[in-house]
Amino acid sequence: MKTIDVCLSPELLHLYDLEDRTIVVVDILRATSCMVTAFAHGVESITPIANLEECLRMKAKGYVTSGERDGKKVDGFDKGNSPFEYMDGDLRGLKLAFTTTNGTLAIEKSKGAKEVIIGSFLNLSSVVRYLLLGENNILIVCAGWKGRVNLEDTLFAGAVVEKLKDYLGWDCDAPLAAQHLYNLAKGDMVKFLDSSSHVKRLSRLNISKDIEFCVTPDQYKVIPRLKNGVLLA
Repeated sequence: MKTIDVCLSPELLHLYDLEDRTIVVVDILRATSCMVTAFAHGVESITPIANLEECLRMKAKGYVTSGERDGKKVDGFDKGNSPFEYMDGDLRGLKLAFTTTNGTLAIEKSKGAKEVIIGSFLNLSSVVRYLLLGENNILIVCAGWKGRVNLEDTLFAGAVVEKLKDYLGWDCDAPLAAQHLYNLAKGDMVKFLDSSSHVKRLSRLNISKDIEFCVTPDQYKVIPRLKNGVLLA
């Protein structure tokens, strides 16, 4: 039987064997939600970059520079970290260079896996279907916040575990804990997350609209996959 596991922080990735796994990287608020939205609106590719200065240099190569630090758009970048910035069609056919505080670092640390895909609530059912039909064991990597655990990424992991519980096994309690949290929260995830650390952090930026959108399931069907360091739909 295939297995599914949940890595609650990229700082714990060294505890897992990655070679036989499909990794799902998730950063609900808001990196992977932005990536899925961008592909759904016609972006050609996204190059995830952990280093801020390296990402800035990509502008000279014709890339659209995107992302944030500590939730705020970086000075000199073309786009920030709100999914609504990626919906108007002006990026169709273009290449993005993307860096964030947590999400792109989680992607960088996951590169030793057999396969890396990008997950969010926005493409939840497509991700679940892809994982169910695939041959690899599964690891959901929660981007967290600067190495620490956050609630929203754990809820996504729990949603995936809940939907696949009849088909997969697991080796530790992280998937079970995530599943229980999701079942507690699924009736009103916005309310459940209201007191979470990252929502409080982002509330200072007045982005409640972003938060509500990012926990809305199944807006898109795209599944970004990492190939030679570049995300493609």
